[in-house]
Amino acid sequence: MIVERQGQIALAGPVAAILRFVFVVALTFLGLLALTFFIGRVVPIDPVLAIVGDRATAEQYEAARVAMGLDRPLIVQFGSYVLDVLRFDLGMSVSTNRPVAEDLARVFPATLEMATIGIIIGIGLGVPAGVLAAAHQGRWTDQVIRVFALLGYSVPAFWLGLVGLAVFYAGLGWVSGPGRVDIFYDGITPTVTGLLTVDSLLDGDWDVFRSAVSHIILPATILGVFSLAYIARMTRSFMLDQLSQEYITTARVKGVPEWRVIWVHAFGAIRVPLITVIGLSYAGLLEGSVMIETVFSWPGIGNYLTTALFNADMNAVLGATLVIGAVFILINKVSDVLYRVLDPRSR
Repeated sequence: MIVERQGQIALAGPVAAILRFVFVVALTFLGLLALTFFIGRVVPIDPVLAIVGDRATAEQYEAARVAMGLDRPLIVQFGSYVLDVLRFDLGMSVSTNRPVAEDLARVFPATLEMATIGIIIGIGLGVPAGVLAAAHQGRWTDQVIRVFALLGYSVPAFWLGLVGLAVFYAGLGWVSGPGRVDIFYDGITPTVTGLLTVDSLLDGDWDVFRSAVSHIILPATILGVFSLAYIARMTRSFMLDQLSQEYITTARVKGVPEWRVIWVHAFGAIRVPLITVIGLSYAGLLEGSVMIETVFSWPGIGNYLTTALFNADMNAVLGATLVIGAVFILINKVSDVLYRVLDPRSR
C-alpha cells in the first residue's frame, strides 16, 4: 500500500508539472492574443478602408464593416478572434490576396533558416570568445574581443549588409547576391520542411543546395555577428564572476589544470544563465531581422511584415506579430525546460 501511494505521488509530480506548463503557456498565449487584438483596434489604420478603398460609397463601406464583424461589441469580436486563431484562420492579406496563415507558413521558414545559422555562428564563436576574454582579463586578447563586441553592438545592420554585398558579392564574388536562391533554381525543389538548404539535400539536388548556401551565408553571418557580440559580452561577464569565486581559487591551489578550472568548473556554473542569453539572442534574430531581410531581399517574415505595414495590411501585420510573439513564448518555455535538465535545484 505504501509503495502504491509512493508511486502515485511520484506520478502526480510530473503530471502536475505538465499541467502547470500547459496552463502557463495557454495563459501567456491568451495575453498575446489580447495584445495583438487591441493593437489592431487602436492603430490609426482603418481595416475596412484598406479593403474597399477610399473611393467606396458609404453603403459599400458599411456593408464591408458588417461583413468583417466590426459592428459587433468589442468583447464578441475578441472571442471570435481567439476562435479564428485557434483554427489557424488569421484572415486574408490585402497585399497578397491569400490567407495570412498560408503566407506566414511560406515566409517564416526562410527567417528561421537564416536565424538558426546565425545563432549557430553566434554560439560557436561568441561563447569561446567570451571565455577566452575572461580567462585573459586585461590582456590584449581581452581588449580585442571587447572592441569587436562593441563594434557588433554599434554598427547598423543595414550598413553592414550593404558593405558585405559591396565587398563579398560585387567585389570579390565569394557569395551570391540578394534573394534566397538563383532565379533559375527558384521553385524547383519540393517543399518538405520549408528550409531550402534542408529540402535541397533531401531532394538530392546539390546545385540548388550550393546556390542556397551561397545566398544565405552572408546575411546569416551578419546576423551571427550581432548575436556573437551579445553572447561574447555576457559570457565574459558570467565567467569573470565565477573566476573570482573561492571555489575557483581552491581548485587552482589544489593544482587542477587551468583548462579544467575554466571549462569544467567555471564554465559549468554559467550554463544555466547562458541559456537565457542564447534564447533571447535567438528570439531577437527571428524578430529583428527586418533590416537584413530588406537589404538582401530575403523572403522572410521581416520582409513580409514591412510590406504589410506599408500597405496598411492589418491582418498580415497582426498575424506576423502573433507568430513572432509565439516564438518568444516557445523559446522561453524551452529555456525553462533546459534549466531543469541542467540545474537539478530548479526541479
